[in-house]
Amino acid sequence: MSTRPALASSAPPADAPRPSRRSRHGDTREDREAAIVDAGLDLFLEKGFAATKVDEVARRAGVAKGTVYLYFPSKDDLFHAVVRRSVEPLIDVVEDLAHDPDAPASDVLTRVFKALYAEVVATDRREVLRLIIAEGGRFPKLAAYYHTAVVRRGGAALRSLVAEAVERGEFRDGPAAQRPEVIMGPALLALVWTLVFQEIDPLDLDEILAAHIDLVLNGVKASA
Repeated sequence: MSTRPALASSAPPADAPRPSRRSRHGDTREDREAAIVDAGLDLFLEKGFAATKVDEVARRAGVAKGTVYLYFPSKDDLFHAVVRRSVEPLIDVVEDLAHDPDAPASDVLTRVFKALYAEVVATDRREVLRLIIAEGGRFPKLAAYYHTAVVRRGGAALRSLVAEAVERGEFRDGPAAQRPEVIMGPALLALVWTLVFQEIDPLDLDEILAAHIDLVLNGVKASA
């Protein structure tokens, strides 16, 4: 059983009736799949990956247990679907932005940072990272999938963007250009902060975003 406490913002009282996802989704195949993925994410966050049972996912989604297995043969497969639906669309956007040949690299990085803060740091999508941090050590396959689907793809797009900017003379060829992962550091700080400390010491994400852009662009830009 997972020892991680349930999220106060998402877990209803123990005696409260569980909402049926079917009431919010239609009866098409796509609707049922979406209801199951929604229920899986809710329960993974509330109870942890190990403690979540397939029959609980079925009840939360308003479908039969066999229907869950029809779409997702294992809990691992359901987790993969959660990542695909919650985070991978943003990686698609990042890849598209990073491969814009006509835009200055500084403008592209600014758009990437703004998309990351608006679509992940400031939304419930950040909760997927909470799940990875909490369960990745116990379930390495989950961490490996997230790394392949999100971290590796996003990192490759970022490295390509920075390398091309160095080649064009926009960015200097310093340590940050060799390890461009470090330029995402402030965003990771903001993610962890909002997950752990936001109720204690709220972070102004607009200010952090502006500071992130200023820090990175002034750190990597080539001298005029």
